[in-house]
Amino acid sequence: MAILLLVNPYLFSLPDAHTKGLVVISVVALSVGFPMLIIFLMKMLGMVKSLQMKDPMERIGPLIGTSIFYLWLYINIYKNPVFPEAFAVFTLGATIGLFLAFFINNFSKISLHGVGMGGLVTAMFFIRFFYSYNSFILDLGSVGVYHVHVNALLFMVIIIAGLVGSCRLYLGAHNKTDLYGGYLVGIISQIIAFRFLV
Repeated sequence: MAILLLVNPYLFSLPDAHTKGLVVISVVALSVGFPMLIIFLMKMLGMVKSLQMKDPMERIGPLIGTSIFYLWLYINIYKNPVFPEAFAVFTLGATIGLFLAFFINNFSKISLHGVGMGGLVTAMFFIRFFYSYNSFILDLGSVGVYHVHVNALLFMVIIIAGLVGSCRLYLGAHNKTDLYGGYLVGIISQIIAFRFLV
């Protein structure tokens, strides 16, 4: 949502800054706030040993809870004129990715960071090549106003995805198969959502 608001703030049919703030708060609450609350509650109740959830079985509850909130978010934005199609595609892709990660988690410790990064890179690819957002103006106040090409943003997202994957390998949290599997699930999920909605 942040990337779409940056690239083209007029995509969202929001009448004023107050309404935009409420929409952003709602999206952040459903996609970040409530899932984090579920994880902290499960930690306090002893259902997960640590917030890192190294054991795949500890991930089952948080994945189910997060999937439900993402599905709820998608149902609320699907065919809602306030939200652009690109955001609906990304949200559906993230929801599919969560459900696939839940299923695969029962057999293998897939990298959830990889799922997220694979989905983000694919969503940026779609924003660049299928939604025709080529460039945007970045106003940094006293620092200046810059005309930024979306290719630069896509390149930055690819670098960030690589850094996240490298950190997960360096920390020993995953092996290469877990990480590449996560990237693949994220990519496939976004492609499925794009094919379904566009």
